[in-house]
Parts: sequence; structure tokens; C-alpha cells
Amino acid sequence: MIFLRSLCFFMCLAVFTVLYAFSCFLIYPFMSTSARYTYIRGWSHGALWLLQLFCAVRYEMRGMSNMLAVLDKPIILLSKHQSAWETIAYIALFPKQLCYVFKKELLYIPFFGWTLGMLRMIHIDRQQRDKAALAVAEQGRIRLSQGCWIIIYPEGTRAKTGAQIPYRKGGARLAVDTAADIIPIAHNAGQVWPKNSFLKYPGIVTVSIGPLITTKDKNPSVVIREVEHWIETEMRVIDSAAYSPTSAIAPMN
Repeated sequence: MIFLRSLCFFMCLAVFTVLYAFSCFLIYPFMSTSARYTYIRGWSHGALWLLQLFCAVRYEMRGMSNMLAVLDKPIILLSKHQSAWETIAYIALFPKQLCYVFKKELLYIPFFGWTLGMLRMIHIDRQQRDKAALAVAEQGRIRLSQGCWIIIYPEGTRAKTGAQIPYRKGGARLAVDTAADIIPIAHNAGQVWPKNSFLKYPGIVTVSIGPLITTKDKNPSVVIREVEHWIETEMRVIDSAAYSPTSAIAPMN
């Protein structure tokens, strides 16, 4: 049954994505970049609706007030990364226009990648790390000045449920360099949409939005430790069954 539901979701999402992408190609030349983003949010809402319809996957939000309190500030979101779910859902769920940092290879995915290339995102070449870091810094300042929030997955790749991958400092460094603050995000989407899995399991994704982490007078190493501590501590709250008792997070000094 789960396989059939997942198959129906995949097929409907594929058709929906192709049709939506064609509509984007037709209307994007006549729209501003912000209007394009608003339009693409419709695709994200549609994808979440299909996921609920076929796979009984729903979501709940915690801590949204932490975002609503800083809508006028330059913010970088640093999020746990377990699934493809959060990449789709955040566009629909968060109140500001998001700017994703992603590898340029995604631009070559038919329809999805082509549409993504028409938005204000930051795409990098992971094979050239020095240039990638410069691109993120330069484009990041521009996107923040345009009122976007930048979202980065500090683990660098999707982690299996219950796993913890060392956090990279790139997002924290960008925040320090641009005088932006950080909002950390934890979620358990890997329970319903596991890493690299075709199957989607019924359940509720809990998205927990943390309190503002300031970067003033801090170095990136300190900032990323604070981010990692909050996210990984919160993961053991919203998805406690996935973690062993010995994997508790040590208190911050």
C-alpha cells in the first residue's frame, strides 16, 4: 500500500511539475523576480497537498513567532537536512522570500531545475571551493540587501534519521561577514520521507524554528557551535525515538 501511494504521488507530482514549469516559462518573462517567487510558492503548496492526499504526510509548525519577530532583519536560516521534503516545503511555509544555496548541477534537472534558474538563488560549483565561497559571499550580500533570507544546510548533505553530521562553518561565516543573524531550524522529515527513498510514510513532520542567534562580536566557529547545539538538542526533543540515550548533546560552555 505504501509503495502504491508513493507511486501515485510520484506520478502526479511529475505531471504537476511539468505543467507548472511550462506555465512558468510562459509568464516569467512578464513578471518581476519577487512575483516569480510568489508564483512558484503555488507549486510548493501543491506538492504538499499531493503528499498529504496520497501519502498522508502532514506537518506542524513550532516557533513561528521567532520568524515573525524579525521579518525586517537580514537573516540566514540554518536548517537540519534529512529529506527532500524541507527543500520543497520551506518555500511554501516561511513568510519571507528564500534564497537557496545549492550546487549548480540542480539547474540541469528538466523543468524543476530550469524553473529554479529563473529565481534569485545562489548556485555554486562544488568542484571549485574557493570560487564557491566567494560566490556565496558576494551573492549573499546582494540577496540580503534585496530583502531575501538565505537558507543553508550546514551539514552539507542529507543526514539519515538519528544521525549527526559535523556542521560546516560556511553559513556562519556568511552571517558574520554580512552582519546577519541566524535562525536555526530542526525537523524530523526523514521519518516520513527518508534520505534517497522512493517510499513516503504516513506521519506528521514537526518543524521547530529556534530563537534568534546573534552574530555580533562572534567568530564563525562560535556561531556554528551555537547553531549545532540548538538544532541537535531540539532534534532529540521532536524525534527522541531516533536517538539513543548515549547521544545526548553536552551543555554549551
